[in-house]
Amino acid sequence: MSVVGVLALQGDVREHLVALAEADVLARPIRRPEELAEVDGVVLPGGESTTISRLLATFDLLEPLRARIKEGMPAYGSCAGMILLADRVLDGRPDQHQLGGLDIVVRRNAFGRQVDSFEAELDFTDVGEVHAVFIRAPWVESAGSDVEVLARVPETDDAGEAAGRIVAVRQGHVLATSFHPELTGDGRVHRLFVDMVRAAG
Repeated sequence: MSVVGVLALQGDVREHLVALAEADVLARPIRRPEELAEVDGVVLPGGESTTISRLLATFDLLEPLRARIKEGMPAYGSCAGMILLADRVLDGRPDQHQLGGLDIVVRRNAFGRQVDSFEAELDFTDVGEVHAVFIRAPWVESAGSDVEVLARVPETDDAGEAAGRIVAVRQGHVLATSFHPELTGDGRVHRLFVDMVRAAG
C-alpha cells in the first residue's frame, strides 16, 4: 500500500490525513527527515506559507523535501502548499523559502484577507464540479507551457477581479489548488493525487 505523508508543521494536517486514509493509502504526519524518507508522496497543507517555510528550515526538512520533489516524488499543495511549490511568489517575504516544482507565478492572499474568504463551484479537469472553499487564498498569475490548468474561478458577475483566475494546476508529479478540498468532505481531489502517487510508484 502506498504511504503518503502530510507535512505536520502547521495548518489543517488532520483533515488531510483523514481524506488520504479514505482514499486507501497509509497516511502519516511528517515532522522529521527520516519520516519524509519513508513516504511515496507528500501533501503540503494550508496554513501560513512564510511560517511553514521557516519551520521547514528549523526542522531540517527544507533541503530533503526540495530534493525529493526534484527527484520526482509526487507532491500536492493546498493554499499555502501551492505557494510553497511555486517557483515564484508575488507579495511574499524576501526570506521566504520556496520548494519549487511548479513553473507558476503565485500571488499570496490574492483574494484578500480572512474576511474575504468565499466558496465557489468549479469545473475541475479529471474530477468534475467541485465545491471549493477559499481562505486567504493565492491565485496563479501565470503558468508555464508545461503546466496543465485544471480549474479557474468561474466568470460570474459577483466574481469581480477573481473571475477567470487559475486556482488548480498540475505539472508532472506536482498538483496544487488554491482552495481546501480537505474541508468539504469531497475526497475526489485527494483521490486524484493518490492516483498520481500510485502511477509514480
